[in-house]
Amino acid sequence: MSHDELISLTQERVDHVFTDPTLVIRALRHSSQADTRLNSNERLEFLGDSVLGLVICEHLYHAYPDFLEGELTKIKSNIVSRKTCADLAIELRLVDLLQLGKGMGSREEVPLSLAAAVFESLIGAIYLDAGLGAARRFILRHVGGLIESAERLGHQENFKSVLQQALQKFGIDNPIYPVLAEDGPDHDKCFQVGVQIGGRRFASCWGKSKKQAEQDAALETLKELGMATSSDNDEVVLLELSELDREQVASCIEARELVDPAP
Repeated sequence: MSHDELISLTQERVDHVFTDPTLVIRALRHSSQADTRLNSNERLEFLGDSVLGLVICEHLYHAYPDFLEGELTKIKSNIVSRKTCADLAIELRLVDLLQLGKGMGSREEVPLSLAAAVFESLIGAIYLDAGLGAARRFILRHVGGLIESAERLGHQENFKSVLQQALQKFGIDNPIYPVLAEDGPDHDKCFQVGVQIGGRRFASCWGKSKKQAEQDAALETLKELGMATSSDNDEVVLLELSELDREQVASCIEARELVDPAP
């Protein structure tokens, strides 16, 4: 694909016409394809990450005047995350445009970190090209709905924290998250992580990172314990702690398989 085609497709997908189109090429150039790392998208990623954080914090500050710092931080941590940025890069089909060197595999196998980086790099490029206003419009156009959803659901997808708080309320041991298996090359590993509570084995899940596998396994455990359900549109609905019955939760844990003792 020529540079002109790359620039045209990028502008169409991010809905921004660049005054300086060389910023597009740099934002899409991974270090594996650049002659030096200074000519890769790493510096734009660094800038874009900060611009993203600023825009989200400013928006939350004005949108939720009654929220305390901790509540705002919870929402921000979900939005300004590698997974969210990677999901948006995939949704906007930016990963298809990422310029990779030989040996990086196909674009279908691009790690979440690389997908997230191209989203942040383009934020940095838009900021340098047209200023904070243009970057803000781009970010909120794609993130606004996610902020509203995170605020409405309350858990900000931190299912590990939700599970731990519920167990602590009932005086039950905190969960632990052992890594059960790894698969794939070093640059694109997948991890299987399980959940153990009081020596009992619960769900395990695979993820592109240990953190994501832990969160997914925690969610499955919440569902197994009757602490969470999924709505018709696949949104996670958590029960209030006051709605939970300690004896029922403890009984469910006792019914699970014991973890094999270490040899």
